[in-house]
Amino acid sequence: METVSASTYDVHFTEVAKATIRQHARNTTYSKVFLLVDTNTRKLCLDKFEAIVDFKIDAIIEIKPGEEHKTIATCLEVWQQLSDLGADRKSLLINLGGGVVTDLGGFVASTFKRGIDFINIPTTLLAMVDASIGGKTGVDLGVLKNQVGVINQPVMVLIFPEFLATLEERQLKSGFSEMLKHGLISDSTYWEELINTKDFSSTDFIRKSVAIKNSVVLQDPTEKGIRKKLNYGHTIGHAIESYFLDSPHLKTLLHGEAIAIGMILEGYFSHELSGLSKLDLNEIKKAFLSHFKKVDFTDQDIEIIIDLLKHDKKNTHGNVNFVLLQEIGIPVLDVKVPLELFKKAFAYYKE
Repeated sequence: METVSASTYDVHFTEVAKATIRQHARNTTYSKVFLLVDTNTRKLCLDKFEAIVDFKIDAIIEIKPGEEHKTIATCLEVWQQLSDLGADRKSLLINLGGGVVTDLGGFVASTFKRGIDFINIPTTLLAMVDASIGGKTGVDLGVLKNQVGVINQPVMVLIFPEFLATLEERQLKSGFSEMLKHGLISDSTYWEELINTKDFSSTDFIRKSVAIKNSVVLQDPTEKGIRKKLNYGHTIGHAIESYFLDSPHLKTLLHGEAIAIGMILEGYFSHELSGLSKLDLNEIKKAFLSHFKKVDFTDQDIEIIIDLLKHDKKNTHGNVNFVLLQEIGIPVLDVKVPLELFKKAFAYYKE
């Protein structure tokens, strides 16, 4: 499968990915090579990883799985282990895992000794099409998503779709949510292909989503303009994700599940404010609800979620900024949404 080239690194697939990492190891004089995993990827993916690489890993560093462990406290543990294991500025960190591992591992590598090389090998669909691509690294602050981090690019990203066999359907659908977003913000034809497929982990679709995200990041690596469109569904979606993460009485939502709700709600805002047709709005709602069960929100839930929006990292000068849709495939940036539309949007979601 054809490689996707970013500004300073490449995203390689399958056999090309395998050949590339082996050649890189032979041609590079790293002092030590470390592998970062979580408990799940160590159990489910380590054997597959060892069959891919043919070079020595000096040590494996394991963290606990889950968004609740994407914290500075976990970073401290990894930094300390790297130090204790003799890592220096010429060391390499390979991040083998989902979005938590690639986000946190990228941040750890970018800050340890003022920066060491890292390679991302995503093992979830969400990480393959989103988290491992584009250079965003970081951790959460309490339940507030991605409040601390840096933009720093990996040496390479290697995608092996065979890792997807380790995932439950719920995890696959979480990643598919981001792929649907790529269609909504960039390519109406791709959107149509996705809503009509039953094979949402298709390697061709994975590459298409990687190419879409990469093309946006190439135009705007530090999110001053067009890269903001990748945040469609995420402004309110992250607030929903944070609220469920911090509510012991509620079942935690996966990232893609929360973002799916966010895309329906922000679709409603788009219909009210930026010209999205009712037909397109209803199609968006139908597409997401065909994959994700409706979540029940009380009036109190909605009030707290709206309050959490104040902490969104994309806000400026006290304003909550949204990416909306003019039509499927055409986004509109930096739209301010009147408070009275929030409850109407949730009412539309509940209908």
